[in-house]
Amino acid sequence: MNGSAIENFSCVIYNIFFMNCTWQAGRDAPADTQYFLYWQKSRDEEERECELYIKDENYRNMGCIFQNVSIGIEKAYFLVNGSSKDSLIQFYDEYIDLYKIEKLMPPSNITVNCDEIKNDCIIQWQRPQISHSNKDMCFKYGIDIKCKDNPKRKPIYSSTQEGGNSSIFPRSNTRKKYVLRMRAAGSACFVNPAWGEWSAPIEFGSEEIISSSIWIFLGVAVATYLMAIITIFFCKRTGCWKAAFPQIPGPKPDFFTLADTNPELMESKIQSISSENEEIVSVPCEITKKNGGV
Repeated sequence: MNGSAIENFSCVIYNIFFMNCTWQAGRDAPADTQYFLYWQKSRDEEERECELYIKDENYRNMGCIFQNVSIGIEKAYFLVNGSSKDSLIQFYDEYIDLYKIEKLMPPSNITVNCDEIKNDCIIQWQRPQISHSNKDMCFKYGIDIKCKDNPKRKPIYSSTQEGGNSSIFPRSNTRKKYVLRMRAAGSACFVNPAWGEWSAPIEFGSEEIISSSIWIFLGVAVATYLMAIITIFFCKRTGCWKAAFPQIPGPKPDFFTLADTNPELMESKIQSISSENEEIVSVPCEITKKNGGV
């Protein structure tokens, strides 16, 4: 029956060993049509049916999940046929290079070490894990760096590197924090040339931040200044300022003035002051006899 074969068949390999294939029912397929997927990794291997189907709300097989999938150099063969009580169902088949449908994972173990003297940062990583190659030369890497304080702007540094496992970022500001992301794609070998997923953001660098002790010192200084102003204002209003800080009396006038330069007047003045300050002390006398005399 024309129009009963599946449509939009696609497969993707992810997380190294898993493969997910999906399809849609034929536009003219009867409602009771059920589909079955078989695949053959190479001509030397036997054909295998899907072990874990993905079903829709009508319990119709609309996809399959494969485990422990390895990628070879030959094209894999996929066959989807169907069955119905009402009519015969057309089959669908396709040959696919498995490495072309592999979705690459980001590089792993990404680290950034910055030299505070040279202002350069060394980015290091390990190649993505795939099941059929362990060579760094098989990959190219995309590096994307943005400022942390403005992540929505365009990257301040973008680079594509063939192979290797390290790169140098010449940072222009040592007092900023940066955010790094990386992804990988196939450059040679049997590796998917499409870019894979971005890695999780990795922060590095240092921000120019005033330490907490300085903030505490500034807070105490401001609080002390405000308290001093409030205290002065309060004491001026209530009069406690005079009690706390009494006035120091000025120096007494000189003992002798210019009018007292007359010697007779000075002498009389001294006598009068001496008589006022004189103390009379009475000492009892005793009459003693010495050598028989009085």
